[in-house]
Amino acid sequence: MSFAIQRHRTAIKRSELSRPLQLGLDHGLVTECTTVFDYGCGRGDDVRRLNQKGIAARGWDPRHHPEQARTAADVVNLGYVINVIEDPQERIRVLNEAWALTRKVLIASARLSIEANRPYHSSPYSDGFLTSRGTFQKYYDQFELRDWLEANLNVQSIAAGPGIFFVFRDTELQQSFEAARFRRCAAIPTRKFSNEIFERNRNLLDRLANFITVRGRIPEHSELDVADAIRERVGSLQRAFRIIQQVTGSKQWEEIRAERSQDLLVYLALSRFRKRPTFFSLPRDLQLDIRSFFGNYSKACELADDLLFSAGRIEVITKACQSSPVGKLLPDALYIHSSALAFLPCVLRVYEGCARAYVGTVENANIIKLKISKPQISYLYYPGFDRSPHPALAGSLVVPLNTFRIKYAEYFGSSNPFILHRKETLVARDHPLHQRFERLTKQEERAGLYEQPQLIGTKEGWETALKMKGLTHSGHRLIKNHQSKQHQ
Repeated sequence: MSFAIQRHRTAIKRSELSRPLQLGLDHGLVTECTTVFDYGCGRGDDVRRLNQKGIAARGWDPRHHPEQARTAADVVNLGYVINVIEDPQERIRVLNEAWALTRKVLIASARLSIEANRPYHSSPYSDGFLTSRGTFQKYYDQFELRDWLEANLNVQSIAAGPGIFFVFRDTELQQSFEAARFRRCAAIPTRKFSNEIFERNRNLLDRLANFITVRGRIPEHSELDVADAIRERVGSLQRAFRIIQQVTGSKQWEEIRAERSQDLLVYLALSRFRKRPTFFSLPRDLQLDIRSFFGNYSKACELADDLLFSAGRIEVITKACQSSPVGKLLPDALYIHSSALAFLPCVLRVYEGCARAYVGTVENANIIKLKISKPQISYLYYPGFDRSPHPALAGSLVVPLNTFRIKYAEYFGSSNPFILHRKETLVARDHPLHQRFERLTKQEERAGLYEQPQLIGTKEGWETALKMKGLTHSGHRLIKNHQSKQHQ
């Protein structure tokens, strides 16, 4: 019966880059300096889009591009291929063929079980379904897919998103990637004072300042390509940094160092979920970070373990949510915008990181809900968060940390969806729209729109409250509804 299965019909036309390769771009694994091979490229849309971005990409597909050679590349994409193969042994063979072509990282993806209730399935077949289009689909649980990849490749994988995994052949690249996921972005402290030596050597010292901003420590000589020039003109790197501190002040550098050490603890805490790497298997720059911040690896791991175990205690999570400098606190959960994740206390970053280690980056999710009463993280999608004064919930992905049985729900088309209020509480104070959000909230408070909180959590309830007050919105401004007055 397998001869009748029309695998080629699963190759869809894409209007944008596929999610697995987009994640590769977002995480800096796919760049203009890397080569990409798309194994099972379908119609070749991803290959064309990568080439348009200046990225050297090639692809092969048994039906649409059989004439192309299967060649090795830094990044190999096996995008939604294994789930359309009805023969389990052939799946394993294809996976290993793709892995054999991989120099640095394999991006492997498949459909998840939460999609298995789609209406086009016709009947069970083998370990999956035959669809009404004559194609086959094998759906995986997130754990099942990870375990299948690791059992057949004998290599650890990293969840990049639901149904998407990065499998690294380059282990140092893997550790650098994992550490970078938890490293906050920071701006170089601005200059407050003048210094003649600084001004004469500004280009060199700016390079040093940029390194310290990223790593939180003074580099070793070999880590900075302008180290020789700095030594000739200024002296040691330590003296050069003292000059930078003289013109910027030292407080912000102390904060950057503290943030980087916390970022490293979050990375080490979450690495305990799998087999934590040995010190000497880490990239040289991470080894230097650990020695600079903690003195030795044993001390760093001890602190990281304490942090991880704290994230499993409800009373600690409750206290951290209550004291968090960012987020909207409700009795059962803390809500934050995804851009504010790095501003959470370390223990909450680890708490959320436990879910992200399982599902990776959830597409479109812009609000994160950290449950207080039980171990659970939800990723919520509110389209138009920046534009709409009160965006409506369109989808949610819930990750229970005690079972990891993820649940997905869609709310598109709902006549009465949940909506957001007080958006300024969800973002950090330096968010570019914080003042606009806060100004609207103050207007709404003065108008008495929050007097019945049990009413306004949904679209219909909110519209009723607005109508009762004769108000409406113009962007992020509250105005009188003149049309409402005419009807009265």
